[in-house]
Amino acid sequence: MGEFVVHRSGPLQGTVHLGGAKNSALKLMAACLLAEGGHVLSGVPRIIDVEIMADVLRAMGVTVRRAPDGPDGEPGDLLLDTPAVLVPEAPYELVERMRASIVVLGPLLARCGEARVSMPGGDDFGERPIDMHLTWLTAMGASFETAHGYVQGRVPVGGLVGSRVVLEYPSHTVTDNLLMAAVLARGVTVIENAAREPEVRDLADLLVAMGARIEGAGTSHIEIEGVAALTPAVHRVVPDRVVAATYLAAVGIAGGEIIVTGARAEHMDMLLAKLGQMGVEITPVEGGLQATAKGRLHSVDIATLPYPGVATDYKPLLVAMLTVADGVGIVSENLFSGRFRYVDELRRLGADIRTEGHHAVVRGVPGLFGATVRATDLRAGAALVLAGMAAEGETIVTDAGHVDRGYDDLAGALAGLGADVVRR
Repeated sequence: MGEFVVHRSGPLQGTVHLGGAKNSALKLMAACLLAEGGHVLSGVPRIIDVEIMADVLRAMGVTVRRAPDGPDGEPGDLLLDTPAVLVPEAPYELVERMRASIVVLGPLLARCGEARVSMPGGDDFGERPIDMHLTWLTAMGASFETAHGYVQGRVPVGGLVGSRVVLEYPSHTVTDNLLMAAVLARGVTVIENAAREPEVRDLADLLVAMGARIEGAGTSHIEIEGVAALTPAVHRVVPDRVVAATYLAAVGIAGGEIIVTGARAEHMDMLLAKLGQMGVEITPVEGGLQATAKGRLHSVDIATLPYPGVATDYKPLLVAMLTVADGVGIVSENLFSGRFRYVDELRRLGADIRTEGHHAVVRGVPGLFGATVRATDLRAGAALVLAGMAAEGETIVTDAGHVDRGYDDLAGALAGLGADVVRR
């Protein structure tokens, strides 16, 4: 898994470029199951989760390879060749490594009429059941059996049928799965209370380029008119707003002035408002955002909510900022249980945090001190690296492989801005 070695870092300076969004790229890769032929995805980050999804697709018969990197170091295009006949199974040894693998269920049912998918694994921060996926795919005509750790789904002769779906909660992954199932279903599917994330809109844009008929993606009301078949397409992945948030949080903690190229303010409205209240001045510039931080941060209260609220993926980064802010901030986790498990690691660095249920009270301290801590999941690992930048002495973040799941060389990017961070 490796580790990060971090020392206190002075003001950051420079420019860092965003790659494509992990939370979009994985779904776009799954969407390539829907059409036979050669697909091209640009801007796909070089991260572990992409490699896992590539292996999931290879197990189904898809050829996945990466073109050479560009002269500016941008990752080469991801080239996916989908065969006429797929193996409609996602095996345990791959799916258990990443929860997002469940998004192959919808496209496999739509394209093959059957699917056998292992129950998903991934980050350990609470239960994320797949009941909603099965409930609404059943409403479209599928039937399911669950046994021996696998979900076996079948579609009757004639295929899936359009349905009206009212989501109890605007789940990003459920919305993605239903979108991919509905594009080849007979009739019209309406998704109410749909997830509104930019990554959902990105998936819909690819599907439309493939020949799908979709209206309303990016809003809470999506309508999909099924078509008989789709064709391959070329598509560029939307920039990663969570990686952008990581760099913005870093300059908040260490101070300085940086430019994050590729960052889109319209995808992070609530986050940018919170960062502004904390003392990080953010200004749109050509091609990205400029962030400036001087002096000590100010504490704020934070509550995670579905998009366009503060994303749960942002929360560990914001908690790291609050540990060294002036004042007391109350953080409420409204989306996932168990996502304060990294707090004990921050306490090892001297953070003053008290948790109770879904809430954490963070009392800022003037500075942290170095220690050995463990990354419990992807975003928590990144937050611990940032916290180490505000700690006296040496901080070692172990289990660094969690961070590699979502960041292409986080240490190199931060070091390029002047931070004292090494990955080994």
